[in-house]
Amino acid sequence: MPARKPGPSVKDPEMYEALRDDGASKEKAARISNAASNTSRKAVGAKGGRSGDYEDWTKKDLAKRAAELGIEGRSSMSKAELITALRNH
Repeated sequence: MPARKPGPSVKDPEMYEALRDDGASKEKAARISNAASNTSRKAVGAKGGRSGDYEDWTKKDLAKRAAELGIEGRSSMSKAELITALRNH
């Protein structure tokens, strides 16, 4: 795959490329790689898991989180579609 130029705001281009190759969006790859460069890759991995499974959230809470992230079309999504959209953001 040809090399991508992530831009000057990405602090860990190697991790960014790995995340993009795994299918992460540009925004998500940049967010994760920058968080890892601020602390450590291990610390970033340890931070997750505090909010519980999306399946346990109400549809209203999922829609609110989708709005915070700016996910388009959230008002017409089902609970399952909201979960998928949030996981793939």
